[in-house]
Amino acid sequence: MKNNSFRSLVVLFCIVLFFWYFIYLASVSQGRADKVLVAVAANFYNPFKEIAGQFEKKTGHQVEIISGSTGKLYAQITNGAPFEVFLAADARRPFLLEEEGKAVSGTRFTYALGKITLWSPNPNAILEDGKLILRQKKFTHISMANPITAPYGRAALQTLKNIELWEEVQPYVVQGENISQTFQFVFSQNAELGFVALSQVLDPKNYKKGSRWDIPRELYDPIKQDIVILEKGKNNPGAMALWKFLGDKWAQQIIKKYGYGLP
Repeated sequence: MKNNSFRSLVVLFCIVLFFWYFIYLASVSQGRADKVLVAVAANFYNPFKEIAGQFEKKTGHQVEIISGSTGKLYAQITNGAPFEVFLAADARRPFLLEEEGKAVSGTRFTYALGKITLWSPNPNAILEDGKLILRQKKFTHISMANPITAPYGRAALQTLKNIELWEEVQPYVVQGENISQTFQFVFSQNAELGFVALSQVLDPKNYKKGSRWDIPRELYDPIKQDIVILEKGKNNPGAMALWKFLGDKWAQQIIKKYGYGLP
């Protein structure tokens, strides 16, 4: 009887020890999972949301996304916004943040090459060369992003100037604060045409594929989209893990799916 009681106590002790061991592992695992606050250029919001979902599944880290025009996000960062990682729509702002000591030196690289397109949700709107469509001016509104704060807006402006149509088209322009608002103007048919990111048209959630003219690359400066770890994220393992993940094949497959080029 005493032996049986002793065995029962040993079994009970092992069960309790096993139970507390799993609680300990769970707490350690949870402690290793870090939340990352990421500032993302508007054109890259949907692709990054998909990438972030894969990243969270594979690493256990959590990602919180704030999206906007690159210029406005840059201004927020310089004014102390608590972002830890910045995915810009250009290379200039991440470079400036490095120069200003607000980003971790050596963490800046190009994660995607952006492309712009002249798009309409109407499948019959752009059946000819885009330059001819613009010259004909059979529209009342054409949308483009603010060229001062949005790199895709700057690319649209460069395109119109290079084909010598800016002066003619300017009176018809409705300007979006960022490329997401620009796309929405066209999607909602408040503008018949718009210079948008190719990734927005190819987005699986866009059910209005319509018609488009992909702007020849020689008409605008390359849209190099850079990522950089910000000073507020330098001690966050989740930020570094996300930075590495952007160069992983899983992330690159998603980036290509949305029509971006890879450096």
